Amino acid sequence: MTPVNTRRGIGMTSARTRERLLQQLRDEGIHDERVLQALRDVPRHLFIDEALASRAYENTALPIGYGQTISQPYIVARMTEALLAGGRLHRVLEIGTGSGYQAAVLAGLVDEVYTVERLEPLMKQGRKRLRELGYRNVHVKLSAVGIGWPQHAPYDGILVAAAPVELPAALLEQLAPGGFLVAPVGGPAMQELRLVRRTEEGFTHERLELVNFVPLILDN
Repeated sequence: MTPVNTRRGIGMTSARTRERLLQQLRDEGIHDERVLQALRDVPRHLFIDEALASRAYENTALPIGYGQTISQPYIVARMTEALLAGGRLHRVLEIGTGSGYQAAVLAGLVDEVYTVERLEPLMKQGRKRLRELGYRNVHVKLSAVGIGWPQHAPYDGILVAAAPVELPAALLEQLAPGGFLVAPVGGPAMQELRLVRRTEEGFTHERLELVNFVPLILDN
């Protein structure tokens, strides 16, 4: 899906700058051309503060306010690539909308994206931005209590954009049989990116690499 309204001029960031980022991602091990095309299509500079727009296509995380960040492009690509390992997905749940960037990347790769955010200002900004940019298959919800969006479960894929100390059972239960979940897991000292698959026998866990995410806050 290509945005229909770029608001701030896209000319401020050259195609060459984006291509340089994509080549860097290839060099770091991202090989799925579907994922690379999605990152090429999504205007990352529209998902951050205008003052930081000149850094939009650096391979680094950037602040988006409220103690949160927009993830490093490599991490977005790595998690998306892992999520798509089993093929195209119909329905995906994202935990932690943030600026809406990861949801926008997913929007061009899956049929429906359901994304939840516990911070109301970020949720409102993300929803508005995604609507203005024409992402009609992304559904955004404020999730102040509990976790996930059970009403639309089961999901073929779940992507968690913040790190729980352990994966909540309530979230795993929203994953469809055969589905994949990608999440950072661990505390401040060490987190690992995990790929979880639901099978008929239960759940398999694969460690992908060490990462550093903001913590996932679970409401009681």
